Amino acid sequence: MSDIDIRTTGRAGRITLTRAKALNALTYEMCMAIDTALRNWREDDAVDLIILDAEGDKAFCAGGDIADLYATGTKGDYGFGRTFWRDEYRLNALIFEYPKPVISFLQGFTMGGGVGIGCHGSHRVVGESSKISMPECSIGLVPDVGGTLMLALAPGRLGEFLGTTGHRMGPADAILAGFADHFIPQAQWPDLIEILEASGTADLLPEHATTPPDGKLSEIQNDIDQFFGGETLGDILTNLRSGDREFSTKTLETLQRNAPLSVASTVEMIHRLRGPSLTMRRALDMEYRFTYRSMEHGDFLEGIRAQIIDKDRNPNWQFPDLNVPAVAVSKMLQPLGADALTFEEE
Repeated sequence: MSDIDIRTTGRAGRITLTRAKALNALTYEMCMAIDTALRNWREDDAVDLIILDAEGDKAFCAGGDIADLYATGTKGDYGFGRTFWRDEYRLNALIFEYPKPVISFLQGFTMGGGVGIGCHGSHRVVGESSKISMPECSIGLVPDVGGTLMLALAPGRLGEFLGTTGHRMGPADAILAGFADHFIPQAQWPDLIEILEASGTADLLPEHATTPPDGKLSEIQNDIDQFFGGETLGDILTNLRSGDREFSTKTLETLQRNAPLSVASTVEMIHRLRGPSLTMRRALDMEYRFTYRSMEHGDFLEGIRAQIIDKDRNPNWQFPDLNVPAVAVSKMLQPLGADALTFEEE
């Protein structure tokens, strides 16, 4: 497959995304190829660890390839999108639960679906150019691919802030929020990958790590915790609208550009998940409830039209002014019954 290079080198299973011109956006076929390789290597005693990387300087993976999702959804065919998300989420769980080390090298943009394959392994390496984000609310989705697990676990109220605004995290921010583990200068990556391939051990990674450049989140953590401390989106908006700081003004402007139903649902999802019962599978199940309904009942198709197809940046959201009834959120997140996400291997 020209979009992805899967091979075994030394003691390592190697997966390299090769769609650099498309910012390594994930297609359904790429997801399935990764899934098959991981299942085969899981049982292969000659493979000690997995290395995930990507060609190009701009992006590890800028997200899922949404062209087919839009093309099918606008024709009233919601089945393709539901199958894509179902199988992608199963892959996310497979990576998270993998019994062997999974090491990812995350240069440039790592967004959405890129987070799903790059940020659930055991060793997540960032460098100088790394920019990690969950920008789904801008296109009428919610943070998915297991992203809500990390958002629910992030310190303080970082999860609510990152999930609703799509804030881009540099390397220090990504480590703080739990989306990455090690900062290693990118000039060292090729030699380090060769060592990993030859040795078959991930134990050497921490000794190559160094302190990343200062991030932004630690500077605004107090503001985030204060303004995002409410139980619902309405509480958060009340806090922001009564604030008189630059942070509250800019954050409110960002939220008002995003899909209100998505923003409100993101807050609710994080709050439902946060706590001792949180698991990856529970997070993915919650995400699938929303994405399963996102074309038929949500704002996903309108968000794609406005942001990517027509590029008019003027979406006609269902609930303007971020005024979202609680019942609308409940409908998007209610259990799917027989259509619920399952994790049986087929």
